[in-house]
Amino acid sequence: MNIAQMMKQAQQMQKKLQETQNELANTEFSSESGNGAVSVICDGQGKFKSIKLSKAALNPENPDSVDTDTVEMLEDLITTAINNATEQATKEMQTKMKSLTGGINIPGLF
Repeated sequence: MNIAQMMKQAQQMQKKLQETQNELANTEFSSESGNGAVSVICDGQGKFKSIKLSKAALNPENPDSVDTDTVEMLEDLITTAINNATEQATKEMQTKMKSLTGGINIPGLF
């Protein structure tokens, strides 16, 4: 195999890797717990997207006492905290990986 063929294969593999990453980023996975009291959505890359809480999750004795604004505020607070922690973890991982790879960008590594 000559260099031109190897370069072509590498470009094809990089293109397929990018397509797969895009596909995963646009795929959603959801999960529930507590018989639907809490539901969470993540994308195919494991990034948190949203959380939904039922009123019964907040007050099982009297779900009607919980107003919608309270539920939405709590969902927003949880979403912000998870996204901030994820961003910090991602930055730390990128810093450590760059030190290991000598700054070389390896597609698909992070």
